Amino acid sequence: MKQRLIISAGASGNRLSIARHFAANGAAVAICDAIEEAVVVVSAEFDLATVCDSPDAEAMDGFVKDAASRLKWTTAVFANAGTAGPTANLEDINPDDRSRANAVNLTGQYTRLKSTIPHLKAQGRGAVILMSSATGRLGLPMRSPYTAAKLGVIGLKETLAMDLGPHGISVNATLPGSVTGPRMYAVLTAKAKVMDISLERARAAEVANVSMQRVIDPQGIAELAWFLASPAARSVSGQSVGVCGNFETLR
Repeated sequence: MKQRLIISAGASGNRLSIARHFAANGAAVAICDAIEEAVVVVSAEFDLATVCDSPDAEAMDGFVKDAASRLKWTTAVFANAGTAGPTANLEDINPDDRSRANAVNLTGQYTRLKSTIPHLKAQGRGAVILMSSATGRLGLPMRSPYTAAKLGVIGLKETLAMDLGPHGISVNATLPGSVTGPRMYAVLTAKAKVMDISLERARAAEVANVSMQRVIDPQGIAELAWFLASPAARSVSGQSVGVCGNFETLR
């Protein structure tokens, strides 16, 4: 069965790794992203690439309609937009920064799913994959807006798995740990500044939280997404699946 993926925020970071992994394995892929320059750079790689900010309900409806028409039917929807949000103690966080983190990481999930769920129900099958985080299970110092939103994603997954199961639709969440790339560099830089420590020390502390003593390659998330979208995972639903190297011991 040929995979057909709709993925939001798919033009950069680990989301781009997911989209490329599906395409490299023969899937038809439709992506959207809020960053126009990023969409232009990768547009030739996919069946559809559109500029769309995930919290924008009207734009998301248009993207999903175009994607459904282009792909004909959909095996998987990856609701994947995210932002790191502020790194600071709660009392020092700007309310606008907090609101933006919540809008992208949680409210944006509602927007994407509201557009795609009717399409999946009409098919009578499909897989929904939500991007949460290991921090949504454990918490993370100085990252309260991000952590709260990612925990909300897990709660959303639990309910949707019950609601959509009767329609033949699985719903799971991926929980990545610290992933290599520009976002993690920015987070560690901000953390080092707030804690008045070197960037090298902040990096070492991040790895110390991981039993396997390494950060995560985006390819690992892509391979997990491929499995969750595949027939091999047809009875896997309602699960929060960690890809974090056992991110357990916060120090």
